[in-house]
Amino acid sequence: MVEAESSTAAARKALKANTNGATPDYELPWVEKYRPVFLDDIVGNTETVERLKIIAKDGNMPHVIISGMPGIGKTTSILCLARQLLGDAYKEAVLELNASDERGIDVVRNRIKGFAQKKVTLPPGRHKIVILDEADSMTSGAQQALRRTMEIYSNTTRFAFACNQSNKIIEPLQSRCAILRYARLTDAQVVHRLMQIIEAEKVEHSEDGLAALVFSAEGDMRQAINNLQSTWAGFGFVSGDNVFRVVDSPHPVKVQAMIKSCWEGKVDSALDTLKELWDLGYSSHDIISTMFRVTKTIPTLSEHSKLEFIKEIGFTHMRVLEGVQSFLQLSGCIAKLCKINMKPQLFTPPE
Repeated sequence: MVEAESSTAAARKALKANTNGATPDYELPWVEKYRPVFLDDIVGNTETVERLKIIAKDGNMPHVIISGMPGIGKTTSILCLARQLLGDAYKEAVLELNASDERGIDVVRNRIKGFAQKKVTLPPGRHKIVILDEADSMTSGAQQALRRTMEIYSNTTRFAFACNQSNKIIEPLQSRCAILRYARLTDAQVVHRLMQIIEAEKVEHSEDGLAALVFSAEGDMRQAINNLQSTWAGFGFVSGDNVFRVVDSPHPVKVQAMIKSCWEGKVDSALDTLKELWDLGYSSHDIISTMFRVTKTIPTLSEHSKLEFIKEIGFTHMRVLEGVQSFLQLSGCIAKLCKINMKPQLFTPPE
């Protein structure tokens, strides 16, 4: 009872402090805190970003489609471009719609059309900008409805689409836009940005922790920064083991040991490691994906062995994606990998 009273009293005090004007100390997600503000701050895709800088300098922005994998700066690039083009008028002259917003035909006809008709005071030669994030998830009907809107209001409004796959944007929209393709970020680019954040936030880390962040992100800067913040908040130190606890994917060291056991023909040892990973609750997809990525990085494997291993892992990955996600499927893959390096005479029946 005393505990309940004390906790209630503490809550009242906190509420009173807030009502007296004290603002609670909330930590911004680092993804937002360190989001680039200008095009010069964007990491990677230098040639494409240079084209956007020319557009920002010239002031005449075409309709654009930026495509590429998640977390490489597509939406951020468009926001930076809009900020540099519009300056103080940015808030009034930009409409941003992402996947969480309703983006059916009605939205195109009403909200987007209403925004395009709105009068805003802009710098000479500038246009209002409609940003459609994850545009490839828009229905075909909504995309068709955009065609006429883009034509009618092209004198006052420009459209910017960010998508993962540009082929999911209908052909009539593609033909009206300049298409820019963003490539996956390199490991060096991800490390460079992470080090800037680590130094700014004074994060304690180890080299294997940084390598684990890069390995788990696979070129996705957003995921790398989120994993960095989660590991630092949860453990107070960014090490390889801590990162893989946060990411909750199979530890590459264990997977590497399993692959090496296969290469040496130690079936029981490889299956024991697989069972250990399976019992930890990792899905077939997690295990087989990590096997694929780890196999490419093992220096002791010969090129021929790597090719054979990747081929077998690829076939198993295909079956897993088709829905056959049993432990038996993974065990079969391990058995085939072990067989690759074994001597043929081991499989000939005795006379």
